[in-house]
Amino acid sequence: MATHSELRDFWERRLEGDWTESGVGYRALGRPFNTWMYRVREEVFLREVSRTEPGGSSILDVGSGTGFYVRLWERMGVGDITGCDMTDAAVERLRGRFPDHRFVRQDAADLDAFDVDSFDAVSCMDVLFHITDDGRYTSAFGEFARVLRPGGLLVISENCLQRPEQRGEHQVNRTLEWIAATADKAGFDMVRRVPMLMLMNAQVDAPAAWRKVWGGALRAATLTAPTGWLAGAALYPLERRLVQGRRESPTTELVAFRLRGQG
Repeated sequence: MATHSELRDFWERRLEGDWTESGVGYRALGRPFNTWMYRVREEVFLREVSRTEPGGSSILDVGSGTGFYVRLWERMGVGDITGCDMTDAAVERLRGRFPDHRFVRQDAADLDAFDVDSFDAVSCMDVLFHITDDGRYTSAFGEFARVLRPGGLLVISENCLQRPEQRGEHQVNRTLEWIAATADKAGFDMVRRVPMLMLMNAQVDAPAAWRKVWGGALRAATLTAPTGWLAGAALYPLERRLVQGRRESPTTELVAFRLRGQG
């Protein structure tokens, strides 16, 4: 597995060259398909965060990337938004795209730019499974707890495997049991877990044969930008129905936690 410094260099190069949905998403499937995929993510995030009643008005978005979720917090009427990312490439561009908000270079596992009890809610989307070191992953939850006010909301996306974990060079897919235990030790109670995607992403929590077949089908369908757009457009209405009608996902899920204590 890559070290933390290697991961930072990897993302610095990647976002410097591709600051779009494909740069922060499933790059092998191309930008047109990722654009459709992120439409589903947007709908799930807005629906589910509204249901959890984040409260307050001070938000920290960790691993902001292109600012996709910063924009969604704005749509929900939040005015006080702070973002951070581990790369200079993202932070410099975020400051230009969102001049009314504050952005700093900080890693999820080390949020020392922020004081204790600074925020009413924290979002960390599509980031945690890219932390390959378990110690740093655990530290990230500790940092979320430190900067959140008691009763504050934490919203993450994770793969939450109910099969054995999977470890790669730039990604670790951890088990739901391990993630829940890590959050609990940091002082969080899980309050909601729902599918964020079903078919439009790698099927990491499905049987190996299906992972291989479906992954091959997606890559074949997205070999060119036009076919990728068509594949996304065809899957989008089905995906919208699936994420609303299923309780478990073979891929990314949105998970919401509350920090224990009186708000």
